[in-house]
Amino acid sequence: MKLKQDKNFDKLIERFEKKVYATAKGDWRLKLLKEDLEPFYRYPEPLTVWDAGCGFAQISAELAEKGHRLTLCDLSEKMLARAEQLFRTQDLEAEFHHRAAQALAPELSRFDLVLCHALLEWLAEPIPTLQIIADRVATGGYLSLLFYNRNAMVYTNALKGGWRLRHLLDDSYLGKGDKLTPPNPQYPHKILEQLEAWGFKIMAHTGIRVFHDYLDKEALKNSDPAELFELEYRYCRMPTYRDMGRYIHLVAQRTLNPG
Repeated sequence: MKLKQDKNFDKLIERFEKKVYATAKGDWRLKLLKEDLEPFYRYPEPLTVWDAGCGFAQISAELAEKGHRLTLCDLSEKMLARAEQLFRTQDLEAEFHHRAAQALAPELSRFDLVLCHALLEWLAEPIPTLQIIADRVATGGYLSLLFYNRNAMVYTNALKGGWRLRHLLDDSYLGKGDKLTPPNPQYPHKILEQLEAWGFKIMAHTGIRVFHDYLDKEALKNSDPAELFELEYRYCRMPTYRDMGRYIHLVAQRTLNPG
């Protein structure tokens, strides 16, 4: 029996960049993330920040530009190289580690802010690994968690109907998509329960693409993008709608001492 492993994007980096970041929906994701994290951009003193699974490190680079002290890691050597290149281009400094986040974590001190963006759904053991990462948040510090929403995956497949309904009923739909479909999406209510149990209080809760990804190609073609994203913005932080977003972003503050 083959053991499950965390996803390494070394072989998919170009496709990932084209499908995720070089799109309007990718830009929308970054816009909402930056809004939720805006207080940290304005923070008057340097913060210690760990980007666990940094990818291309757009958010980290902006935080470093504001004077914060960054530590970055990624399982993908090529992703990490892109992050290092971005920092060099902008004449920014950071510590870089070609390591899986859960392997590096025990060697790190605790941080004022930990970023865990679009990592959870690619992990072989999402919740145990998240606990290891979240443990690196200092008391009073913050966790910024972006993850692929299982609610959205269920709903999208149900709307398509056909053979997908049986997979949903059997709970066997995970891992059935293409190589960029995450194998381990998470239910928001389960993640909220875990964070609360670990001593975190939710400070921001945003759904990313609460309507966009449910529209078929014809509907998107017939829709004004500006109006669609205006609608997205109106509902993205409203209960019910926010938990139907393709991605969920949470900013959580640790209010209890780590164990």
